[in-house]
Amino acid sequence: MINRIPLGPLSALLATFFFSINDVIIKFLSGNYALHEIVLFRSVIALTFLLLVIVPLYGSFKVLRTQRLGMHMLRGFCVVFANTTFFLGLSVLPLADAVAVFFISPLIITAFSALFLKEHIGPRRILAVAVGMLGVLIMIQPGARVFNFALLLPLIAAVAYAALHVMTRKIGTTESAATMAVYIQIVFIFVSSCIGLTLGHGAYDSGGHSMFDFLLRGWFWPAISDWWLLAMLGLASACGGFFISQAYRISEASLIAPLEYSAMPIAVTLGILVFDEWPRSTTWLGMVLIIGAGLFVFWRENLVGGERGVDRPRTRR
Repeated sequence: MINRIPLGPLSALLATFFFSINDVIIKFLSGNYALHEIVLFRSVIALTFLLLVIVPLYGSFKVLRTQRLGMHMLRGFCVVFANTTFFLGLSVLPLADAVAVFFISPLIITAFSALFLKEHIGPRRILAVAVGMLGVLIMIQPGARVFNFALLLPLIAAVAYAALHVMTRKIGTTESAATMAVYIQIVFIFVSSCIGLTLGHGAYDSGGHSMFDFLLRGWFWPAISDWWLLAMLGLASACGGFFISQAYRISEASLIAPLEYSAMPIAVTLGILVFDEWPRSTTWLGMVLIIGAGLFVFWRENLVGGERGVDRPRTRR
C-alpha cells in the first residue's frame, strides 16, 4: 500500500494557494457585484469543473452516492456561513488583516480536535492556542476608542471554518474528497440562488461600497471583461475545496491546520502588489504571534506523534 501521509500536507499547501487566489479575486470584484452573485457564478463553474474533471478521476459518478447526506449539508452550510462572514469583512478590510484574523482557525481546529475528535493535545499546545488568541486581540483591539467591528467577521468565519474541518475529519473515513467538494458547491448554489431571489432585485441597494452594500447590492449580468476572473474564481474554488477536503480526510486535523498559515505571507504580498495595502504594526505583531503559535502546534504534533508512533488512518480514495 502506498504511504499516503505526505499527501495530506501537500494537499493543504495546494489548497492554501488556490484559496489565496480566490480571496484576491473576490476582493477585486466586491466593488461592483453582490457577494452571493459572485459566489453563485463561482460555484456553478466550480461544480462543472468537479463533475467533468475531478469526479471522473475517481472512476464514475457513483462516488457521489452517500449515506451521510445530512452531514454533507451541515458541512455545506458551515462553509457558506464562513465564506459570507469572511468575504463581507474582506470587502472593507485590508487583505492581510482579514486573513491574519481568520487564521486563528487552525488553532481553533486544534482545540476542537481535542473536544470533539478526542485527539490528545497537551498543556504546551493549549498555551499555543492562548498565544494565538492574544495575537488576534492585538489585531482587533477590542478596547480601542474606535473599534472596527468588521474585524470580528473573519474571527466568526474562523469558528465556522474550524467546525467544517472537524466534520471533514469525522466523515473522511467513508467519504471521498470529491464527494465532499461536490456537495459543498451544491449547497453554495442553493443558498446563493435563494438569496438572489430574495435580495437580487436591488431594492435594498444604497449604491455605496460598504460591506452591507456588498451583501444587499442588486444583481446584474457580469461584464464580458470580468468573465475570465469568474472562470479563475470557479477553478480556484473547485481545486481549493477538493484539496482541503483531501488534506483533512487523510491526516489529523491538528497536523494539517497549521500548514494553512502559508496563506499569510501570500496575503501580505498580494495585498501590497494588487491593492497597495501595507500592513499596520499591530498586524505584523498579531501575525507573528498567530504564526508562531501555529508553527509550535505543528512542531509539537510531529514530536509527540513520533514518540507515540501515531499511525494515521488509511482511507479509501
